[in-house]
Amino acid sequence: MGDSLCNGTHSNSKALLSDPQLFEAQFDELVTELSESDLADPALADALNRFREVLVYNSPGGKRNRGLSVIASLRDLLSPTQLAQDTVRRALLVGWCIELLQAFFLVADDIMDGSVTRRGQPCWYKKDGIGLDAINDSFLLEAAIYRLLRRHCRDQPYYVHLLELFTETSFQTELGQALDLMTSTPGQVDFNRFTMDRYKAIVKYKTAFYSFYLPVAAAMYIAGIESEEEHNNAKLILLEMGEFFQIQDDYLDCYGDPAVTGKIGTDIQDNKCSWLVVTALETMTPEQRAELKACYGRHDDACVEKVKALYNTLKMPTLYHKYEEESYQRLQKLIACHAQNLPHSIFLNFAKKIYKRNK
Repeated sequence: MGDSLCNGTHSNSKALLSDPQLFEAQFDELVTELSESDLADPALADALNRFREVLVYNSPGGKRNRGLSVIASLRDLLSPTQLAQDTVRRALLVGWCIELLQAFFLVADDIMDGSVTRRGQPCWYKKDGIGLDAINDSFLLEAAIYRLLRRHCRDQPYYVHLLELFTETSFQTELGQALDLMTSTPGQVDFNRFTMDRYKAIVKYKTAFYSFYLPVAAAMYIAGIESEEEHNNAKLILLEMGEFFQIQDDYLDCYGDPAVTGKIGTDIQDNKCSWLVVTALETMTPEQRAELKACYGRHDDACVEKVKALYNTLKMPTLYHKYEEESYQRLQKLIACHAQNLPHSIFLNFAKKIYKRNK
């Protein structure tokens, strides 16, 4: 890859590739690097082949929004003349580290939730001969992050910042997952736990930090922005966006078209503390609450339809669209107040991707 990545003047064919194409092209290189780096010890050959299989099955697919947000944010933070080929390559690599973090969480999450499909194919642990060995496979995906960062970013001034960012974000996400698991116990419908405060805490820690703050914070560090104040300002805006993104996800779980979203929603059956149920509980009558309690968290089609009928009676789609509009206005104010020294485009590009999405 030459400087042509930025200015498009080089004859190198990679000059003509877009960021998503460059990102995809880098994956095969990373798989080879990760799964062949220790072949000096032939005893590891079987384990490294397994590692390759885990990477190839669980990392591709998905929308790639998190991984691509690193280079997209960096392009907003630095001028083309400041973006050397190595900087672009490292930003793409850090993006892959975020995709690997996501894969690590999802492989483990699917086991905990008893999920069947992910990204249109069987969950990794559901494949023949995998089962609970997938737990160790998830650890391999996590370990890959730190191998790549060490190999490619060790001599950079932002290396320690990235290490701390990934370890801290992992911890926050795992705490969020703990809250989620404690709140949505299968077979135990306890609506006293389903409060808006609890819901927002789960979303903030389980989703917003790693999906929204992590890619932008990584780009800021690569661009040399280390100020705690600037990172806190970005965090305020991005956590608001992350909260809306999860609420939207909850809405699409119930009201989205599976042909568009690529997945069949199961939040009702899985007794999830979702925005819909928490909001419904705030407005329903005692009779409706009793009906909801009798039907929620049950793998029974008739029960699921009754819950959806209740949601419709309570006008949940209208409440959701009102919330979406209010959230967008709130976001605009946060950007105006807190992004004085950061380009607004970083946040607005994110907003464009998520508001009004249907999958």
